[in-house]
Amino acid sequence: MLKVLCTALSAENGPHFEILQSAGIQCDVVPRNINLRIEADFIAELQGYSAVLAGSEPFSAKVVESCPELRVISRAGVGFDAVDLEACDRQSIVVATSPGVNHHAVAEHAIALLMAVARGLPSADHGVRNCTWTRTGRPRIMGSTLGLIGLGRIGGATATRAIGLGMNVIAHDPYAPADFVAEHKIELVSLNELYARSDYISLHSPVTSETKGMINATTIAKMKDSAVLINTARGQLVNEPDLCDALATGKLRGAGLDVFDVEPLPADSPLLKMRNVMLSDHIGGLDCESHEDTWAMVADTVIQLRDGSWPAERIQNLRGVANWSWTR
Repeated sequence: MLKVLCTALSAENGPHFEILQSAGIQCDVVPRNINLRIEADFIAELQGYSAVLAGSEPFSAKVVESCPELRVISRAGVGFDAVDLEACDRQSIVVATSPGVNHHAVAEHAIALLMAVARGLPSADHGVRNCTWTRTGRPRIMGSTLGLIGLGRIGGATATRAIGLGMNVIAHDPYAPADFVAEHKIELVSLNELYARSDYISLHSPVTSETKGMINATTIAKMKDSAVLINTARGQLVNEPDLCDALATGKLRGAGLDVFDVEPLPADSPLLKMRNVMLSDHIGGLDCESHEDTWAMVADTVIQLRDGSWPAERIQNLRGVANWSWTR
């Protein structure tokens, strides 16, 4: 029987078990005491499996090259920066994502983080719990400017919610959908202009060689002293030491972070002690509806590929390949 391993942290429940089992595929979950960031341990767990329903764990070249039976990495979410695509190409392993199912969830989470930091809730919550109230007025969100870096599905869904709150929305995206921009009267600007004008900056970009570490001391220096950074995209977009310095010195008013350079966030991270930061555990795309739709899609991707179909809109590698088959 074909075997699939679930490695994503949210894989313990969902429709994927029934979908795969109904298609004659065995579906297992990796033991949670295994550290999947240790290559040797990850490789050992993957042996004997033909497909993985994956999260953000790293599929390095060594990992994929050490798993001769592996044919598909079906990723829960839209990011794939943790996967070595070139190595997967060499091994003819399909890397797929689940687009179009969680953008509303991530947009709501981005706005929730923005609202929480804007209203000073991290500090207020800490104060109330410690019986040390400090009532401080903060700038109104309505009428402020939100700068979106990336205006795809998630950035667009964030934009419409921000507009509903009375915010002015500007964006940077070389590939912004013209019709959407015109309909919602979003101003497209350069990155430098976005940094200079935004009261809030929300990241909705993939990690590439151009965007990795794009939020750093140099770019933070271009931002308003009162600016707030929101990141529900990828931790690698931000140079965390530079962000911590900016938050500690007051260069930035605050930050709302759902993703980090290393996940889970290490216990010695300075972010854990900052009262102007709202933290969450990479749950931006995880509402009940998106959870069901995501796990149904990642399972369906495996079944389609096994049965000879090619769901091209989900596949992120093997460009130009026309004769891929499940059997090598």
